[in-house]
Amino acid sequence: MTRFRRLMSSVALGVIAFSVPLEAGAKGLAGSYLAARQASADNEFRIAAQYYTRALAEDRDNAILMESLIVSYMGLGQIDKAITVARQMESAKADSQIAQLILLGDAIRNGGDAAAYSESVGELVSGLVLAWDLLGEGKMTEALARFDTLIATPGLKEFGAYHKALALGLAGDMEGADAILSGKAEGALQMTRRGVLTHASVLSQLDRDGDAIELIETALPDTSDPEIIAALETLEAGETLAFDMVTSAQDGQAEVFYTVAAALRGETPDSLTLLYSRIAEYLQPDHIDALLLSAGLLESLGQRDLATAAYDRVPADDPAYHIAAIGRAETLQDIGKPDAAVEVLQQLGKTHGQIASVHVTLGDMLRRLNRYEEAEEAYTRALELVPHPSASQWVVYYARGISRERQNEWTIAEGDFRKALELRPNQPLVLNYLGYSFVEQDKNLDEALEMIELAVAERPNDGYITDSLGWVLYRLGRYEEAVPHMERAVELMPLDPIINDHLGDVLWRVGREREAEFQWKRALSFKPEERDEKRILRKLDVGLDMVLSEEAKAPVTVANDG
Repeated sequence: MTRFRRLMSSVALGVIAFSVPLEAGAKGLAGSYLAARQASADNEFRIAAQYYTRALAEDRDNAILMESLIVSYMGLGQIDKAITVARQMESAKADSQIAQLILLGDAIRNGGDAAAYSESVGELVSGLVLAWDLLGEGKMTEALARFDTLIATPGLKEFGAYHKALALGLAGDMEGADAILSGKAEGALQMTRRGVLTHASVLSQLDRDGDAIELIETALPDTSDPEIIAALETLEAGETLAFDMVTSAQDGQAEVFYTVAAALRGETPDSLTLLYSRIAEYLQPDHIDALLLSAGLLESLGQRDLATAAYDRVPADDPAYHIAAIGRAETLQDIGKPDAAVEVLQQLGKTHGQIASVHVTLGDMLRRLNRYEEAEEAYTRALELVPHPSASQWVVYYARGISRERQNEWTIAEGDFRKALELRPNQPLVLNYLGYSFVEQDKNLDEALEMIELAVAERPNDGYITDSLGWVLYRLGRYEEAVPHMERAVELMPLDPIINDHLGDVLWRVGREREAEFQWKRALSFKPEERDEKRILRKLDVGLDMVLSEEAKAPVTVANDG
């Protein structure tokens, strides 16, 4: 059993069975149910909640409707309403893991019997929640025994060990917490950013500030992160980092739901993962990482207004505020408000100008808006903050190179592309863009061919890069060799007008003129840019040879996804 399957079985949360038939006969039920189901499929939580509520008015004991309504309310962040419906399901003795999960969160926050709801939510959540419950009651020995049971369970070791370390730290046993987080007690753990910062605070509590600094600088090299900067400044000033990742048993239980949500993200439907992050928020309203996780899930679900509302809840003085502001800007762009998005990032650059990612995000947004000069300036500011670039900075040089190339600043653009390749050799996007640019300029064709061949070897199923290989062979006069690559590119990207146009040119050169005309017509059907459309129409009218004669040489339109 894979780690993910083991985790899912331990979480034990089933997907809502929409295919189960509803009870028939209630007037108006079918229409409301179908509307709700469609809204759920579109992740339109507000609309879904309205229609599920209407449907429930006609069929009050329908478990499917109630469970679906709970998911909708949780998506909206209306947890109190979700709890009310979950209690109705409990009263009706309806079997629902989702309802039990919500009621478990309610019991934790409001002093109820958590054990009464733990059996149906899986051994991972149940084991961790009940261990923290015991710790909250002062039963430390029993709590540690429960953590140890999870550590001994295949697939759950890291969850059990991490939470045991948090519990030991909360109880003041920093030596025990360090033994776990360092890997000495239970073996090496895959540490998240939160885990590294927790371990650093443990080391600081043990008067091992030097070790804490070394840990942070090694594991979290992003020196522009405000929280990391603050931690390092505290340590370097000889002050002790507070152990405040959890300050109570309830905080530990909130961390359970956050930990599970973070592990499930991308592995299970986002609407279900959101249940866990929403409960983490409910249990610990200042759990900023849970809030950001919820916002990210809502973005993935296409619920940008809800995502923006979540980002807006991050206080301006929180170290993670820049992450929320970037997320808010991206949602504004997604809903068609690019100017407002740019304004958010420009203001963020004034208040958080020491963070490279702020400028990179602004540069990316400006580049997508074809504001290349401004984009170049933003990327330059980002790179100035990183005097010793690591491999991860290749993408910033690449993006700045594109911005410069689009402004016809080729000499310095080429320098950026070559710097990107220095940082990340054989990076296929850079190889393709630089190689194709050489083809466009009709220079360094042999080097261009070598670069593009390397790019194809790295990404053989990329239609744009395969097109580049066919096109450089065409420009080298190796027409027969170009044909299979261009045909492969069209197979990979059948609706791209430029790639279809390129195949037409290659086919014409090998004497397959009727097929070439067919490809040009296909290219026209995919609505190329006006300049390309005129050229294709001219080729259909007089043929490629006459067009090339008129132009003196073939102009090249870049088919590139950069």
